[in-house]
Amino acid sequence: MAIKDFSNKTIIITGASAGVGAATARAFAKLGAHLMLAARGREALDDIAGELDAITRVSTFAMDVADEQRCKELIEKTVSEFGGINCLVNNAGTHRRGNVEDRTGEDLAAMVDINLRAPLFLTAAALPHLKKADEAAIVNVGSLAGRTPMQGAATYAATKAGLRSFTYGLADELLEHNIAVGVVSPGPIDTGFIMDEIDQVEDIVYSQPMSTAEQVADAIVQLARGEAIEIAMPAASGRLTTLSYLFPKLRRGSRKRLYEIGRKNKEKYRQRAEKST
Repeated sequence: MAIKDFSNKTIIITGASAGVGAATARAFAKLGAHLMLAARGREALDDIAGELDAITRVSTFAMDVADEQRCKELIEKTVSEFGGINCLVNNAGTHRRGNVEDRTGEDLAAMVDINLRAPLFLTAAALPHLKKADEAAIVNVGSLAGRTPMQGAATYAATKAGLRSFTYGLADELLEHNIAVGVVSPGPIDTGFIMDEIDQVEDIVYSQPMSTAEQVADAIVQLARGEAIEIAMPAASGRLTTLSYLFPKLRRGSRKRLYEIGRKNKEKYRQRAEKST
């Protein structure tokens, strides 16, 4: 059964110190959920926990999700402190930008370990506890890049495609259990993930409408409620990725135009950043 009432439900969120993770923590806190927030940076975790302490019960765990032992300890600490788990949000992610030949083996491994291997391991470790809950969910944070091949982000796109496939397969595995499974596949999000590295991000990324972290967080809540198995956003961009995947010639033929649009939009975002500093 999906989670209908989040009051006093225990939610684990990885990558929770900023961006989508922090927005998701705020969204669930407003709904009365208890939070286990995980991220690498202790100071940033303490900041978001301090913000939400007045609203709900919050605990933090500084960790690298690429470390399997720390993943196991995260699950154990959550169960020890809260008595169980109702929802796992696999949000932590990384992108080492550029063509495959320009990336080191360490770069490639990091994307696989953080974007794909960690969600798989955390899910496996959390499942025995999720199965004991009256209401439970697993939400994975994917990307539109996982719905269509993307040059300059081939490895990143591959990890997100794997995460999306894992979500659909896991949903089928758990049909007889009380666990909702879903993936949100957003396009560009107005956070530091792409805005702090704007010169390294492929121009085509900015050809699509930008979502806010709060909009993605709202989608995560919908998925935890079992309202869908996937939410692609914006919806029009999701339909475009479907077409581009099914018709490779269309994707390649439209690439030049999309890059032009992206370059123009990127310049607007640069100007916006300059005005705000």
